[in-house]
Amino acid sequence: MEKIQFLDFQNCARLTNNEIEIVVSLDFGPRILAYNFVDGTNILGIHAAAKTETALGEFKPYGGHRLWIAPENMPASYAPDNSPVEYFYDEEKNSIRLVQPIESVTKTQKEITVTPDKKGSGVVINHKITNCGAGEIDLALWALTIMRGGGEVLIPNEPFAPYGAETLLPIRNLTVWSYTDFADSRWRFEREFIRLRVDAEKADPQKIGVLNKLGWAKYRIEDLEFTKKFEYDETAVYADLNSNMEIYVAGDFVEIESLAPLRRLKKDEYAEHVEIWELSRLSG
Repeated sequence: MEKIQFLDFQNCARLTNNEIEIVVSLDFGPRILAYNFVDGTNILGIHAAAKTETALGEFKPYGGHRLWIAPENMPASYAPDNSPVEYFYDEEKNSIRLVQPIESVTKTQKEITVTPDKKGSGVVINHKITNCGAGEIDLALWALTIMRGGGEVLIPNEPFAPYGAETLLPIRNLTVWSYTDFADSRWRFEREFIRLRVDAEKADPQKIGVLNKLGWAKYRIEDLEFTKKFEYDETAVYADLNSNMEIYVAGDFVEIESLAPLRRLKKDEYAEHVEIWELSRLSG
């Protein structure tokens, strides 16, 4: 680990396995700001000037990857995370754990632990939320990754099977919001994928959620492919009409989001949610 300045963010930490590198902020978060091949282009998106005014103060998305509480709620989901985080570096594992202060309103504490594989592009991202309040709370861990604009999100469809006696029942849900417009040219529905293209000229937001039983999604831009993997629990109930994955786009702002099952946490209990990231180069 080395401390660096990343763009205009003064106090950051860089991890590398000599193939890929990851940059996290120490001044706010927990946030992951960069993920790229060594000497390559960051596939995560940065939106340093963006902000949302809430009853709790100014929330800044900054960019990159963050941890939220689902279902989405204003202002609790948007609790500002602009304060420095504690960090703990494990030299043997080349892993860094980022811990935010206890949130004053939700009485929760968020953590993200980042561990690159010893070789290759793989990274394990462990998310944790602890209930530090006196009462029980219902929540789901919600991992949101802002990608660099200009690419395309790919959500895998369930394997196709023709109509017949064995295929009478539905196999998954598709959740839409009031502003979801499937007439928008950014959407493309194929047998293998649902695709959402990022277009800086189209500012209207679009969003869907799905019950993604296959447990992965991709983002392609130029010659890079980002893959996010996460667990699916067939016994669980998920937020947002049973969605464990969501995608959102507005202009060149795009997020790929995974959700853990809904949980009821007692005082001092915690829940965790793991993502695995991979980065590869496309050919052709």
